[in-house]
Amino acid sequence: MRWFLIILLLPYSLAHLNVYLSSSEVWRLFGLTAELYYVRDGLINFYALNFVVPVPATIEELHFTWQSLARRPLPYKIDVQVMSNSEAMDIPAVRPNISTEGTVPTEPTTWKVDLPCTRTVAAEVEINIMLNVSTGSSSTTLHFRRRKICLKEPRRPAVRVDSISHASTSADIFYAGAGCAGGAILIAAVAAVACRARARKLRRARSDEQDAHAFLPDSSCKSAASYTSYRRPTSLPAAAAAEERARDLQQRIAELTIQRCRVRLRSVAMEGTFGRVYKGTYADEDGREQEVLVKTVAEHASQVQVSLLLQEGCMLYGLHHERVLSVLGVSIEDQTAPFLLYPWNNGWKNLKQFLLSCRGVTVGGATAGAPPPPPLTTQHVVRMALHALDGLSYLHSQHVLHKDIAARNCIVDENLRVMIADNALSRDLFPADYHCLGDNENRPIKWLALESLSKRQFSPAADVWALGVLLWELTTLAHQPYAEVDPFEVAAYLRDGYRLQQPANCPDELFAVMAYCWAMSPDDRPTLPQLQIFLRDFHTQLTRFV
Repeated sequence: MRWFLIILLLPYSLAHLNVYLSSSEVWRLFGLTAELYYVRDGLINFYALNFVVPVPATIEELHFTWQSLARRPLPYKIDVQVMSNSEAMDIPAVRPNISTEGTVPTEPTTWKVDLPCTRTVAAEVEINIMLNVSTGSSSTTLHFRRRKICLKEPRRPAVRVDSISHASTSADIFYAGAGCAGGAILIAAVAAVACRARARKLRRARSDEQDAHAFLPDSSCKSAASYTSYRRPTSLPAAAAAEERARDLQQRIAELTIQRCRVRLRSVAMEGTFGRVYKGTYADEDGREQEVLVKTVAEHASQVQVSLLLQEGCMLYGLHHERVLSVLGVSIEDQTAPFLLYPWNNGWKNLKQFLLSCRGVTVGGATAGAPPPPPLTTQHVVRMALHALDGLSYLHSQHVLHKDIAARNCIVDENLRVMIADNALSRDLFPADYHCLGDNENRPIKWLALESLSKRQFSPAADVWALGVLLWELTTLAHQPYAEVDPFEVAAYLRDGYRLQQPANCPDELFAVMAYCWAMSPDDRPTLPQLQIFLRDFHTQLTRFV
């Protein structure tokens, strides 16, 4: 079965003409087996023309297919303009069987536009391909806009389209691309939803399950430093690596140790089976008090649970950024449960609890009968996503993988400013978000990228996948992702090309960003700088209409 990506056809006729992207071209750009029509039977798809399609660094030419449906060829003119960062790209060329002027043939014909990057600078180049077609008494100009990524590095071989299986499934159009609302905004990349038979392999993790790592494949990371949760490259045997991590944790705890007598607990903010979160105060040596949040465990907690609390709580130790909440101190005394202290403000809330309260769901720690917060607008959602992006970008710049990006592991203040926190106690406080697949380890199954779920491979691209799920949580006010899918079936569900559905009232452009994060191959997912550009552009467009 062949599917057609026809988002919206407005009643504007361009004689009898077809202009479209073939299924192989749509596969190259979006990882989707379908055809995308710009003009079909003479009707112009203005919604599709408003796409600013991102072109990956591995693709150096664009393919268009056209056909005159009239009984005669239609005269045309083609012009290709580089709109920005011209130093990153040479003059594009139209080839191979057409010139810049001629007639549209009566048989389906494919023509190409070369996009030769100079490779002297790294930049995103805006390109406008203008096709003017005459119909006798009038003429119409179509604009195909692209954003080409040019890298300052040797060429990487592109994936051969004819070497990839195009087996059609009912999921192939699940992420059929969405349009833009009033002009060219951000992206129209539609995520890859069909499984590739020859997916490019990530670098294998060389540490054990807790510290598996991979390298960032794009130009935003130039060093060879590995990314781990504890910022230590591990090439040691498993036993030696575990001993190294234990020494590292002990050193961190020694540096963070504070006296228990300086901590005053006031009230329970959250409570699980064995974990508790208190609001309290901490007095420093000069007697100055500050509000703190205290994470600890109950008396019946096992040693494994205590170890996890300390290990995960110290994950962000030593990091200082306005979008990252790092541990302030640790209190460990004999025969008592350890305390982890975090700087706190009375206006801060757990992001997942806040989102649930926005739709009237009573959550732990919330005041019964309290009015829900004001409704979130799309501008709010995009701004909050940008805050999380900034925090995650900082973590990656410090060679730290979070591995559990989700609303439950973020906080938000009264001004809707979001900070990323660690995942200490999250398994206990949000048990519905973690599942064990028979391996004796609770994992955030429905937030994990496919390679993390099936192969335990973690990389910055895996954090990007989880960030897409976080964006979905923001737009749905913390609905459970894949609520209808059994945790044991999630991996097969993702391999078959299925993804989260577009939330109600979610703009097409915003869902396109999410879908772009869920590409099957890690190399096809956007980098954090690219996502920042897309979302900032979209936020700017939204504010213009307010």
